[in-house]
Amino acid sequence: MVSGGLAVLFLLLSVVLIVFLTSRYRVNAFVVLIGVAFLFGLLVLMPLPDIIRHIRDGFGGTLGYIGIVIVAGTIIGTILQHTGAAVAMTQGILRVVGRERSPLAMSVAGYVVGIPVFCDSGFVILTPLNQALAKQTGKSMATMGVALATGLYVTHCLVPPTPGPIAAAGLLGADLGRVIGLGLLLSIPGMIAGYLWAVHFAKRYYIAPASGETYEAFVARYGKLPGGLHSALPILVPIVLILLKSVADFPTQPLGAGVFKDFLGFIGDPVTALMIGILLALTLVKRTQMREAVDTWMSEGVKHAALILAITGAGGAFGRILNNSPLRDYLGTTLSTMDVGIFLPFLVAAALKSAQGSSTVAIITTASIMAPLLGALGLDPALTVLAIGAGSMTVSHANDSYFWVVTQFSGMDVPVAYKTYTSATLVLGLTTIATVAVFSLLV
Repeated sequence: MVSGGLAVLFLLLSVVLIVFLTSRYRVNAFVVLIGVAFLFGLLVLMPLPDIIRHIRDGFGGTLGYIGIVIVAGTIIGTILQHTGAAVAMTQGILRVVGRERSPLAMSVAGYVVGIPVFCDSGFVILTPLNQALAKQTGKSMATMGVALATGLYVTHCLVPPTPGPIAAAGLLGADLGRVIGLGLLLSIPGMIAGYLWAVHFAKRYYIAPASGETYEAFVARYGKLPGGLHSALPILVPIVLILLKSVADFPTQPLGAGVFKDFLGFIGDPVTALMIGILLALTLVKRTQMREAVDTWMSEGVKHAALILAITGAGGAFGRILNNSPLRDYLGTTLSTMDVGIFLPFLVAAALKSAQGSSTVAIITTASIMAPLLGALGLDPALTVLAIGAGSMTVSHANDSYFWVVTQFSGMDVPVAYKTYTSATLVLGLTTIATVAVFSLLV
């Protein structure tokens, strides 16, 4: 095979090609990643049978680890959308925080809803409530929109079972329970930074709510919703079970050994935990809608997961090719002397995100690139997932579909959106990577 230096040049060419094809020509990321995996293998003179073997093994091995979890998490999110559970959780948060602090309530609601629900869908679902609160409190939709958008975005990019972080955990071999626990903790400063940016900066631009509906009218239109705690159970229970398994697996065996540990290992395995989450989500469905839920809604969830699965598997194939090329040893030796540390995955993900727009593609591609380098760089897999997630938020602008969801549903024109929302995602990403970097020094 070729030298390590030449392999780096081919990697840069591959990344440029990924960005160019996905952003300029909108080629499907699955096709691009598989095609680039083939191309990179050929360029580094990898034996032809090995190219095929590594692509197959990388694709299948990655999906074997997290494929079911991605599908189950997407189904849970879809059921929460259709049952009104996302709105019910937001109303519960409003009762605690108070309507007078509605931007904070929407930021916290976004933080919670963004865990199982795609940020685009979550923003659309909660916008009518956001507008009703803006009308009642006299807040600008720039403030309300940025508060909700950043709350959704931070957990969407950092906390499983959202597909991006799950995929990164699978590609990097990170313990999913640890990624969830650290993600929930280390994403809080980012959420707070987004909220403060909304109430202290975005408020300078007044945008009236498009809807004339009051909060009371909105609640009346929705009718009877599930309880707030009941609505949260499909999210909370799987997370708690996965965390318990991670704790039980500590070398010190803090929860004991034997049958009980085996039981925690079974119910806390991400596959089991997320399947339990689906059963809990079904308890939110009204009897009259149960047939639609198990047929149409679940099928919708599987369809949403299909593209993520394809891209994730393709990222695994690309990563396996990189891992078996001269790139791994060369970059590991070179970068270990540069002392870039946890900022390297952040910078790679931020560059990919800004260039091609998709957070999920940025996460999966960066994780594929970083997987061969973790050992040589001495990076913690779970913290690397979070650093990549921070980069995947930096920054959202016109090539990102979420940018247009936020702007159109908040009534912002593009210049105002750049000043308020795009700048907020920069603050979000920088705050999050700073938090991750400080934490990495303490553990």
